[in-house]
Formats: sequence, C-alpha cells, structure tokens
Amino acid sequence: MIYLDYNATTPIDKRVKDELIKALDIFGNPSSLHKIGQKAKEIVEISRQKIAKLIDAEQEEIIFTSGGTEANNLAILGRALCFRKGHIITSSIEHPSVLNPCKELQRMGYDVTYLPVDSHGIVNPDDVKKAIKKDTILVTIMHSNNETGSLQPIKEIGEILREKEIPFHTDCAQSIGKVSISVKELNVTMLSVAGHKFYAPKGIGVLFLRKNFIVKPLFLGASHEKGLRPGTENVPYIVALAKACEIIREELNLTISHLSNITSILMERLLSINGVKLNGSKSKRLPNTINISIDGIDANKFVSIIGDKVALSAGAACHGNSKKPSHVLIAMGFSEREAFSSVRISTGKFTTLQEVYDASEIIESNIEKMRR
Repeated sequence: MIYLDYNATTPIDKRVKDELIKALDIFGNPSSLHKIGQKAKEIVEISRQKIAKLIDAEQEEIIFTSGGTEANNLAILGRALCFRKGHIITSSIEHPSVLNPCKELQRMGYDVTYLPVDSHGIVNPDDVKKAIKKDTILVTIMHSNNETGSLQPIKEIGEILREKEIPFHTDCAQSIGKVSISVKELNVTMLSVAGHKFYAPKGIGVLFLRKNFIVKPLFLGASHEKGLRPGTENVPYIVALAKACEIIREELNLTISHLSNITSILMERLLSINGVKLNGSKSKRLPNTINISIDGIDANKFVSIIGDKVALSAGAACHGNSKKPSHVLIAMGFSEREAFSSVRISTGKFTTLQEVYDASEIIESNIEKMRR
C-alpha cells in the first residue's frame, strides 16, 4: 500500500513513539503537590516550552487541547462568548471546525461574513479590509487549505488587523511541519495546531493564545491550562507532541526540500495524463499537496477502486463520506461535476521517490480502465 493521504493524518514518527512510550511511566497528576506530581508538571512545562519555540511563541502562550478542532472552537467560541453580540469574518473555504462554530454563532445572533476566494482558492486581503465593521470582534482565516493546499496571505491580513486592533485567529493544522511558522511574523492573536498532522498522535493539539488576550472556556471544571481547558493534562501525548515539534525544528528545511521534490515529480506525471487538471495555485501551495480534477471520473469510486494499492482522498478525509460536493472547490467556482471528479493527493516525509513513480502508474492505469 502506498500512502498518499498525509493531509488526513500522518503515521507516528518512531522517535516520537519512543518518547511517548517512555512518558507512559510518568503517571503523576501535574496538579498534585507531591514529588511525583511535580515531576509530571515539570515535564509538561518543558514540553510547552519546546512547542512554543517551534512557532516563535512564549511558553505561557501555549494551551493544550485534544486537537485542532477543539483549538478552533476554543478560539472562535471562546472569543465570541466574551460579547453578547458582534461581527466575525471568516472565509468560505474553512475547515468544518471553523465554519460550524461560525454558523452556530449566527444562530445565536452574531453577524458572520464569509469571504469569497479566487479561482486558486486564495482570500484577497483587501476583501478582509472591506468587510471590517465597527463591531468586528474576530477574524479567522486558515493558514493553508486542507483540500487544495492553497496558502493564504496570513501575514498581509495580520498587518491590516494589527493596525485596526482586531484579533486574528488562524487554523494552522495543515501547515506545521511543511512550512516555517512564526506567530510574530504572521501577526496573529491565536493559532491552532493538530499533532496528528505532523507525526504525533491523534488526540493532542495546541491553541496559541497571545499573552493577556482573553477568551472564555468552553468546558467548566478546575483551573488547568489557565482555566481555559479543564481536565488533567495528557502528559504522554504532550511529551510526544513536543518531540514532534523538536524534530520539525531540526529537520524542516530537509523535509520541505524532500516534499517539494517528490511532489513536483508526481504533479508533473499526473498532469501529463489526458483530462487531468490541477486545482488551485501551482506556486502558492503547501509543498506536499496536489488536488486534481479527472475528467469523466467519479472521485469516490476511483478512490475506492485503487484503495488497496494507493491511499488518496476524494475531498477532505473528515467528510469523505459526504454526498455533497467539496465546499472548497465550489467556492473556487467549480461546477458540481468538476468537484465530484476531484482527488486530493498529499505526500509526507516518509514518501519515497519509487512510491511516487509507482503511484502515478497505478493512478493512470486505473483512470484508463474507468474510462473504457
């Protein structure tokens, strides 16, 4: 099996797994005052520091969550609940863990603007500027799109919002480990991280929350994580996440070079197939992501047919069983027919050049079979 669905989830790096296994012996509750508990607390704080270092943040600005979805919800709902009403700006191509909280806030009486994107799936910073109102309390735009890999102009948007003193959140789940990330350079107030997207376990994530910025907790309990995320910290998974972040810091340039090389080769081979078209920008994208439309092919059927040989996605994995066309591609101006014929291919640091050659041949031969 050739795995080319790294945007859905990644295998755990062996070095991360080794740290996780060792950390299972750290059984103390970090809130306990005795020596065993304080040892666990020390390890959590060391891990928090390592994670902060990766994104150019301060240790105290890292809030542990169960993953990207919870981090997005805490950022959006937690900010909105500080007000009885207000205006929020987002984009039409966001992940459901951003779009659905925004829709829920609309039902509660908040005003939400969903910005359009161009044919490459990219938000125009001028549209953000024009959408701002006197009562805008938050802007939330993803750093990169999970389906097309399109990179958004987060730095430029952040500069606009910083001048107007409007809080800015970005969902960075797909970008960590594929491009360099600095919360300072991006001018963001909040940033979401999902561990399983960069070779850490599922069930652990982070919300970067700028120092002294206030959001309300979504769960009520004890005072863990500055009172924003009650519940005893998952020490082994926190240690694993920190190790994954350490590896990224040491190997990012090498990883980017590898991803760019193998993905460009795969893209070139796929685009040489008759009726295959690239969706999104060829340059302003993650170095590992390809989204293609295959003329005359039903993507769901295609993915199922080759699923025992090559793992791909028809749209995003989190809603891969949906009978609706991709909201991302529709927002980019695609017809439903084009959207239903689109496939996402995402490479990873463990993808080999031979797998790229083999996968492209399997994909091409099965396209020909389905067209007969």
